[in-house]
Amino acid sequence: MVDNKKRLYWMLQISGWSAYAFLQILFSIIASQQGFGLRRPLFFLAEAFLCLLVTHIFREYLKSRKWIRLKLPQLFPRVAAAVVLMGFAIYFLRIPISMITGRAGVLDSAYQASQILGFSAFYMILLFLWSVFYFTYHYIEQYNKSLKQEASMVEIELKNLKSQLNPHFIFNALNSIRALVDENPLKSKQAINQLSNILRNSLAFEKKGFTKFDDELKIVKDYLSLENVRFEERLKTDIQIHPESSSFQVPPFMIQTLIENGIKHGISKLTAGGTIQLKTTVERNQLKIHIRNSGRYISVLKKGKQGGLGIANTIQRLKLLYGDDASFRIENESDNVVLTEIIIPQHK
Repeated sequence: MVDNKKRLYWMLQISGWSAYAFLQILFSIIASQQGFGLRRPLFFLAEAFLCLLVTHIFREYLKSRKWIRLKLPQLFPRVAAAVVLMGFAIYFLRIPISMITGRAGVLDSAYQASQILGFSAFYMILLFLWSVFYFTYHYIEQYNKSLKQEASMVEIELKNLKSQLNPHFIFNALNSIRALVDENPLKSKQAINQLSNILRNSLAFEKKGFTKFDDELKIVKDYLSLENVRFEERLKTDIQIHPESSSFQVPPFMIQTLIENGIKHGISKLTAGGTIQLKTTVERNQLKIHIRNSGRYISVLKKGKQGGLGIANTIQRLKLLYGDDASFRIENESDNVVLTEIIIPQHK
């Protein structure tokens, strides 16, 4: 990577200053009314090499002083001062080059104030443009690097969240199956098959940030089948899905986690059991997911998190994946019904 950057730097330096020398020679030929010898081309080539050398020294200096880390208000006056000094330096260094290349006649006016200021200003503009290009390139490179690092951190955090969900889900599912093993072996075998289907899907989704809504719905239905085995008549389910929901993508296991949360913290605590409802609607390219469960929601504020692992996890995942484009809320819709609402946009 470092070698590639060095190669690119020298390629741009050599090609840029070579183009400058070529244009100088070309304009000199066009403007020349007399014969055109080798003195001017030699001078312009030497001048371009001088500019390359000065800018390279400047680059090494600003790298050693870490100017690239400075903010614009700190950087601008430093670059302006350096450009002024380099402009005058190149002008006076070109005088011996003129003598070496046989253009001694220029010495007659070389030290006139108008000549010094005019040519130095030209070099200053040239060097300022070089500086703008150099710093712009590096700032863009740093910005892209920071974006990649941010994306990498988001990916790591999402993987951590997924790793929390899987053991949490498996533990609850195995508890459901354990209750069946002695009293109904046939149903326990069926439950194990359902669990294996869910785990197979879990492995397939592990590398994805999103999954199709229909695939998530299958997991939800398998999970509810497992819980129906455990709760029997104490658990009633109601699923109402808008036809356009299929066109959306959702974070894997997000809906299942919230339904599990509703059963665990709501219905399981009620002697008579209750109902879990999943309902979706689509409005203005947004998918609204409503999960209602019997029970009562009690907000627990602990370490900046709301409720249990499932809720805190969902809020964090939505923030990482959608930013401010998604919303989440959970509240008591009535005395014995808890409403969990998620609104997500169409995944691009």
